[in-house]
Amino acid sequence: MSVQLIGQSQSPRKFRLPNELREVSGLVIGSIDSLWWHNDSGNAAELFLTNGKGEIQSTINLSSITNQDWEDLTQDDQGRLFIGDFGDNRRARAQLQVYCYDPEEEKLDSLQFSYPDNLFYDVEAFFWHRDSLHLFTKSQIQRADLTTYHFVVPATPGQHTAELRDSLQLRKRAVTAAAIHPETGQVALLAYYFKFRLGFIPYSAANVYYFTDYPEGHFLKGKMHSRRISLFLATQYESLDFLSAERLLVASEQTVFIKPKAKRIRWKR
Repeated sequence: MSVQLIGQSQSPRKFRLPNELREVSGLVIGSIDSLWWHNDSGNAAELFLTNGKGEIQSTINLSSITNQDWEDLTQDDQGRLFIGDFGDNRRARAQLQVYCYDPEEEKLDSLQFSYPDNLFYDVEAFFWHRDSLHLFTKSQIQRADLTTYHFVVPATPGQHTAELRDSLQLRKRAVTAAAIHPETGQVALLAYYFKFRLGFIPYSAANVYYFTDYPEGHFLKGKMHSRRISLFLATQYESLDFLSAERLLVASEQTVFIKPKAKRIRWKR
């Protein structure tokens, strides 16, 4: 969940993330000075709370679980954080889960899920909406048209089978993060493309896709608007959330040439 809390004058347009968030892959904006983050696979099972400038205020070590492949972070209307441990680049994981952490009560819970017909997907994007978790798959960057599938899982503890809701083909873009504005219902998908030109020159491009005027629960069937946020530089954008109805915060992890950073972008219809 995100709300209209951070105004243009209160949040820097760009800021460097600390070294502790060099592989950032999840973001939730809780309040004007409460931004929740986590890193992806191979890092400790930790949540980081920063202020609006990305300066770490506290670190929560969830030592009872592991970060097998944390890929995205979302929040429900009660302030509980959902951690998506469902990354599966090799399409081989038998156990997929989402952890639910309540920062107020310091309580941790979880749910497990699988896909129908014993299929395997890689997921790096999801958000909470009306007691359900909405997951968007990431295609392997091997061809021009990349498909993202929209699955739905109940946001309750237990073992679930994900329900396939919709799909959408994006031209040379693989989805890495998702968010929904709780008041307007706008949906945003962050997606990028990466390859080596001439076999050794890294090239990337990234867009945010906005969806409005969709049938209830069928976000990918709405009106789609696109905003390009990077071109040429090998920037790996992995997380986003709404700052307001017109602005988002997007963040990228560290690469060989670029430090981890976040920047504010504006949606222009």
